[in-house]
Amino acid sequence: MAVFDGIRVLEIGSSTALSYCGKIFADFGAEVIKAEPQGGDPLRQMHPVIDIGGGRQESAWFAWASTNKRSVTADWRTAADAAHLAALAASCDVVLDARKPADTRSGPLAHDALTAAHPGLVLTAVTAFGTGGPYENYEASEAVIRALGGLVEGMGAVEGPPMVTEDGQTGIKCGLAAFIPTAASLFDRTSGGRSVELSCQDAVAHAVELDMSYASRGTPRKRSGVNLFGRHYPASIYKTADGWLGVSTVTHAQWRGMCEAFGLGDIAEDPLYKTHDVRLQNAAQLDATLEPVIATKTSEEWFWICNKLKLPVVIVPRMDQLLQQKVHRERAAFVPVRIGDASFEGPILPARLGGDMEPAHGGTAPLAGGDDAAYATAPEARPAGQRAPKGRMPLEGIRIVDLSMGWAGPFCTRHLADLGAEVIKVEGCSYPDWWRGTNYNREFYEERTYEKNYAYLMMNRNKKGVTIDLTVPEGRQMLLDIVAEADGFIENYSSEVLPKLGLTHDVLRQANPNLVIVPMAAFGLDNEWSATRAYGGTLEQATGLPTLMGNPEDPPTMGAYAYGDPVGGYNAATTMILGLLARQKTGQGLTAKFSQIEGMLTLCAGGITEQSATGKVSERIGNRHRSFAPQGAYACKGENSWLVLTVRSDAEWQALAGLIGLDDPALATVEGRRAQHDRIDAAINGWLAGMTSDEEMEKLQSLGIAAGVARATPDMLTDPNMTARNTWVTVNRAFVGDMILQNTAYRLNGAPCPINNPSPTLGEFNEDVFTRVLGLTQEDLQGLEARGIIGTTAVPKGGAKAAA
Repeated sequence: MAVFDGIRVLEIGSSTALSYCGKIFADFGAEVIKAEPQGGDPLRQMHPVIDIGGGRQESAWFAWASTNKRSVTADWRTAADAAHLAALAASCDVVLDARKPADTRSGPLAHDALTAAHPGLVLTAVTAFGTGGPYENYEASEAVIRALGGLVEGMGAVEGPPMVTEDGQTGIKCGLAAFIPTAASLFDRTSGGRSVELSCQDAVAHAVELDMSYASRGTPRKRSGVNLFGRHYPASIYKTADGWLGVSTVTHAQWRGMCEAFGLGDIAEDPLYKTHDVRLQNAAQLDATLEPVIATKTSEEWFWICNKLKLPVVIVPRMDQLLQQKVHRERAAFVPVRIGDASFEGPILPARLGGDMEPAHGGTAPLAGGDDAAYATAPEARPAGQRAPKGRMPLEGIRIVDLSMGWAGPFCTRHLADLGAEVIKVEGCSYPDWWRGTNYNREFYEERTYEKNYAYLMMNRNKKGVTIDLTVPEGRQMLLDIVAEADGFIENYSSEVLPKLGLTHDVLRQANPNLVIVPMAAFGLDNEWSATRAYGGTLEQATGLPTLMGNPEDPPTMGAYAYGDPVGGYNAATTMILGLLARQKTGQGLTAKFSQIEGMLTLCAGGITEQSATGKVSERIGNRHRSFAPQGAYACKGENSWLVLTVRSDAEWQALAGLIGLDDPALATVEGRRAQHDRIDAAINGWLAGMTSDEEMEKLQSLGIAAGVARATPDMLTDPNMTARNTWVTVNRAFVGDMILQNTAYRLNGAPCPINNPSPTLGEFNEDVFTRVLGLTQEDLQGLEARGIIGTTAVPKGGAKAAA
């Protein structure tokens, strides 16, 4: 038995996001039918390409993303094949469609026709830019989606060009963003089918929401340099005696601890380095002190020294080292992938539910058309069913207890709340969410600055916030009483916190055996790294992903600020929904063995599969593309104005060559263009130097060339496509007034998920939750507040004990 036993899914079109979304269904037991044109999905030639026997070469990444699927030859562009696919769709529970919106509006595979004939169908459109905006039918590459989604401009050297990462990473995030509402819709199937529409541009933008929180109030983060993100320092990657070390410092205590670990205690209180601001200003001078010290020991030696001091410092492994790391081997984080005669390893899906509900531990990817005979006749059509009632949300009736803080956990539970779950966010008056602020000074308490931090305000909408002092028995019992009435429980504390409070997962399960628990430990809860401190950037460093990105002359290069946080949130939300579906099937609760690092490992799938299949990883190539040429980020007229483009075919090159004056037969093929990429880059830069980025994007798109402006975060607020699609919404919040929030990246039945309430003030829903869920009286609440167990204002640490 598997989570999706009996579920049939049809994949139409081609994109990395589509492939990964379908992979989650297939690896959790669904019958996934992938429709491919003659010759196969173009992604079968995506880097890394390996020998699979019989004189054939195919993509190891594609094989990993296609394990346990079926493949049929059917080109939706032809009338006969479109009719056959429509018959297959009628036999399915879910259709995942990555075609352009214009291609989904006519013919037997028109979305309106499919949902009219099969109201119970869950139909998900995995689009680059959504519908209803000027980019609706734009050509897209992963690089262009990242650029327009705000995940290019802020990365890389100050002088530019900004950094473009390799393909695959964007597809993982967007695949998760498509899966979450699709799987949630299956959870609520008794209410009827739904249409889901994902905008990959919006899904990518969620990875820069922290920057958006600053940009929306007029203090945007500017590109600071390779591995510099303008918030905290040191938060970078350093050379050791045998490799690389990832270092993060967020608190002053961590800065002092790091100085102690590196034997540099004398600089901890030096005015040049005492605060983040001055350390950033003096980063070069500080690095000159740190680098020779860090180079004296191996990465593993430093890791364990810093681990004992509870510092967020990790080994940054090469792919060969990553595949050998004990902690991953013990957790079976790498699983066998087979295609043709080839066999190699890839990362397991991170939603580790245990037992029969585990994701597949590997599998075989189909050859193109390998299942044609089995599906020559479409299976019997599913019952027509009905559409879900207007306004009905997929997770209505589900209650989640949320003990998470920061970015990753609240981003996870925000998805659940946006999809209709009742999310009860539990804080303490002495231990509020640290994203409300960590500078516990007079202003924090007297002026309530903890109610004004935009980072917190952007992550916690649609939740019901309560306060409970969990350090006293009465508070612990209150939490357990809420848990007894809940369906799910999410926390992202350090591994030792809940046990110290007497709230182990076993205790929670005793209170509610049907509870689905998703602990968001950075490295899981069952290994020697479990107590390792980590932030989003730490997780990216620990995967080795930076060794796959950037220019060959640079150190391993990080791709985003706190990259692991939004990725962790996407993966944890996926895990919770899968856990709820598993409970629906078995009638039993579960505790997921979730590890955020395993979620990040999927972003390294290209490097992992290449290393495993070939014994090596290709050298980094900066902004260039492994399969296409040219690709890059090119300077345009104006300050910090950049255009990203990807030429994916010889025909597209001919169109571009006419614009830039490079009509040379030697450049007619991708091999020729790759050999003279420097020359082409110079020509493109020369052509664009006097041009505006938006105008040239439109011109190139009109010629069928994938091009997009590298949007800075402030400019995303006025991006024409996001504006047309109402990506940004204004809400009024106590203590701050009107503020801007980003809507969900997905739409349900054509509408964004409603925002019913902004992020709660501290303890805002105490009365509602405690009277409705626990049956407490007003007199009970007054007594709890008098004893300091609940409240609506922050107080210094000490809680009820201090109040007594």
